[in-house]
Amino acid sequence: MTGTITHDPPPAAGGRQSGPLIVTEDTELLDDLLRLCAAAGATPEVHHSVPAAAPASSGQRGSWEAAPLVLVGDDAARRVRGAARRRGVVLVGRDQDDSGVWQRAVEIGADHVLMLPDGEQWLVDRIADVAEGIGRPALTVGVIGGRGGAGASTLACALAVTSAREGLRSLLVDADPLGGGLDVLLGGETAEGLRWPAFAASRGRVGGGALEESLPELHSLRVLSWDRGERVTVPPQAVRAVLAAARRGGGTVVVDLPRRIDDGVAEVLAQLDVGLLVVPAELRAVAAADRVATAVGMVLRDLRVAVRGPYASGLDDREVARLLGLPLAGEVPVESGLLRATESRRPPGASARGPLARFCRGFWERALVETGGAT
Repeated sequence: MTGTITHDPPPAAGGRQSGPLIVTEDTELLDDLLRLCAAAGATPEVHHSVPAAAPASSGQRGSWEAAPLVLVGDDAARRVRGAARRRGVVLVGRDQDDSGVWQRAVEIGADHVLMLPDGEQWLVDRIADVAEGIGRPALTVGVIGGRGGAGASTLACALAVTSAREGLRSLLVDADPLGGGLDVLLGGETAEGLRWPAFAASRGRVGGGALEESLPELHSLRVLSWDRGERVTVPPQAVRAVLAAARRGGGTVVVDLPRRIDDGVAEVLAQLDVGLLVVPAELRAVAAADRVATAVGMVLRDLRVAVRGPYASGLDDREVARLLGLPLAGEVPVESGLLRATESRRPPGASARGPLARFCRGFWERALVETGGAT
């Protein structure tokens, strides 16, 4: 059981924060709270009562005031009654039938009352939030081809490479298990780090920092790709948990999407801010893209078309967008020498002055303004 009292949890700045403060003398409860902190990747500070305030001359706040989250055992409620009021206090108990716990929570100014073991998952998530630091989530963009060979993977890689070059925290996610692996396209198929099959058993919450550190780093960005093993599916709940962790780190996340929509892809679409449908400027491609757009649009509200030449007679980028009934993201330029660059292990968008990188830079500038920026 959990319950909210009066006010919101404290806002947390981006970046890693200190661990929570635990106040209790109940050894059994303390063992449980330490276990939950370990599960959330946080190291707490433990006291039996309100810790002493820092000397005024130090100019610093004591741990009671400074901790991003305070977990007060119900046994310690009376001992902290006179402490300075602050946000982010959770009163933790075990007796579901004790109605007096709500009065004690009000007396200490707690935001939340939580009963173990029912509230364990909520508390792990809350501790992980303060341990990681919660800022603005990443601007998350999905790229999907209107037909096979449209160049969606190339554009996805170029977007991620450009974002990293602009100094943003950038993560590239390969959501197409049959695409051969984006790590190959980036020249990093032998790079150390985890691939999708390692996360197949993920449930609940995945730590954002731990996820990022576990992935291969290629061209100043982190890449979650598929390996060359037999597994080609990951349960939808694992996809949801992993992508949510990726977004919590801020910056940008680019997802290369397959053209089929299954439960796992639907989980990805639900977390996207913007989708780019890459469409070659030919009538057959437009017809195929219309069917893809219909399926994707059932989940993703902001889908835009990125048109790739050369153009068939009577078509231009605006006409393709009109036929599809989608807003135009722009024309994806044809970059000469891209195939040779890929063969030489240079990723798409590696040339900052190239037309593909210029397209990507313009897209990010517009998208970041529209969505309020990235951290």
